[in-house]
This record gives sequence, C-alpha cells and structure tokens, in this order.
Amino acid sequence: MAVAAARLDFRLEPRDKERITKAAALRGLPVSSFVRDAVLREADAAIAADTVAILSAAESRRFLAALDAPFQPNDRLKAAMDAAAALGRR
Repeated sequence: MAVAAARLDFRLEPRDKERITKAAALRGLPVSSFVRDAVLREADAAIAADTVAILSAAESRRFLAALDAPFQPNDRLKAAMDAAAALGRR
C-alpha cells in the first residue's frame, strides 16, 4: 500500500463533522477514507463536466454529418493559408 505524500486540511463546523463521522460509520469506513473517496468522486465529476460534451440525438447527427462532409475552408482560413504559403516561398 502506498503511503500518502500530501495532506489536505480544512476546518468544519462541529455539526458538519458529526454528519461526516456518522456517514463514514454507516459505510464502515474511517472518516479520512470516506472524505477522500467523496472528494475524489466530486473532483472526477467536475473534471468530466468540463471535458465531456453530451449531445442530443439531433446534435449528434449534425456533428457526424459535418465530420462526413468534405472540408470547405472559409475565406479567412483561405487567406491565412495563402499568407502561410507565401512565407514559405520567401
């Protein structure tokens, strides 16, 4: 078993600590394990919410259709590609 290398300390209202202690006991876990597991679950949820996009069925169809469509650069991109090509010819 790996030894924890970092600490996280925070202050709680006594009634909040009592709730956490009771919940940990109900799960048969030490308070530190219960809190660590709960915090890591919440951290994973926050990260997933920021990194995962959930599309409706209609949005999924539009997205897949856009991926299947041939690439069509807009005018700004064409100008940028032309400028980049000109730099390479110098």
